[in-house]
Amino acid sequence: MSSSKASFNGDLSSMTAPAFILSTTSLVEFSSYWTEHPSVFVAPAAEKDPAKRCMLVLKWFLSTLKQQYASRSEKLGSEKKPLNPFLGELFLGKWEDDAGETQLVSEQVRSQSNLGSHHPPVTAYSIWNNKHGVRLQGYNAQKASFKTTINVKQVGHAMYHIDGLNEDYLITLPPLHIEGLVVGAPYVELNSATYIQSSSGYTAKIEYSGRGWVSGKSNSFTASVYPEDKKKEPIYTAEGQWTGKFSFKDAKTKQVVDTFDHGATKPTPLTIGPIEQQDDFESRKAWKKVADAITKGDMDTTSSEKSIIENRQRAMRKTEKEQGKEWERKFFKRVESDPIFEKLAAKIGEQVNKDATNGVWAFDQEKASVAKSPFHPDVNPPIYVATDDLSRTSTKSTGTT
Repeated sequence: MSSSKASFNGDLSSMTAPAFILSTTSLVEFSSYWTEHPSVFVAPAAEKDPAKRCMLVLKWFLSTLKQQYASRSEKLGSEKKPLNPFLGELFLGKWEDDAGETQLVSEQVRSQSNLGSHHPPVTAYSIWNNKHGVRLQGYNAQKASFKTTINVKQVGHAMYHIDGLNEDYLITLPPLHIEGLVVGAPYVELNSATYIQSSSGYTAKIEYSGRGWVSGKSNSFTASVYPEDKKKEPIYTAEGQWTGKFSFKDAKTKQVVDTFDHGATKPTPLTIGPIEQQDDFESRKAWKKVADAITKGDMDTTSSEKSIIENRQRAMRKTEKEQGKEWERKFFKRVESDPIFEKLAAKIGEQVNKDATNGVWAFDQEKASVAKSPFHPDVNPPIYVATDDLSRTSTKSTGTT
């Protein structure tokens, strides 16, 4: 880490990384880590007891943390900096297993170059399983600061919804920091605490801790589920390592009532369209030349191909600014407020912080309903295939042909 980064404070994407420490994956793909265990994702919908239902939502959330924050460093040997998504970048896919078909739409609704480095990029996503009537919607950005380590504050939230019960769960996002910089093997640790607040009247609080100088295990947590007005009277507790095993206990009897073990629970693979059938705005196709160069260790090509994409995006933003118009998002829209979020957030002291995310982002059913996709012809709502060519140096301000 160069001395120029010694007092860095800004968004994570604005930290320029040498090509040799870049990941081959764009940040827009990270939304898929929410649902790599679809059966765990949909399980709360079948539970009749509201307290246990909240516990099952907590179990699903905890099961996502390894994939979201540790899987890449395990596969690559250390944490790599993801590629910065461009405005309008899409990542589309589905999981198929015993839970049925679970769909994903992830869209970059704001890029770094869109408003400047002090406005972090924002990714919005919608994930749903129609068979079980479960869906997740949310958006997030990351703001980083660096002194002795990289600290990252995540801005945004996720909302888990069960159709059959018309029940919502507000999920806050954990702050994190990067360990292992000194020894050259970076990895993520989660900080502080996050909440899951249910509209049924139950709250789950998760407190994170890492390996200390003297004792403790990395990636550890403790959690509890309690009636929202009775924090000191938990119904369930949980503890373990979010990268390994964890268990849930009845708070009164201390009996184990549920467990999860990453070693015994393999993720369901995500299916995406073949590269040749993808649109130019879909992530894997857009970044293919960059990713191939990174894989080959060809840093010159990595840098040049990355610059081509970035320069085209700058030209598109310049054209929009000159025309006094804004890029049209394909699946999401900016809204002034979210009444459900505000009601649940007030119970846990959470704020929407819409200034940091350039508004509140919501999945637009009307936009999705007119979309078409040869890869997902029967999806409801169908998945969109963009029509603009990424190779153009300018574009219509609406982003459509």
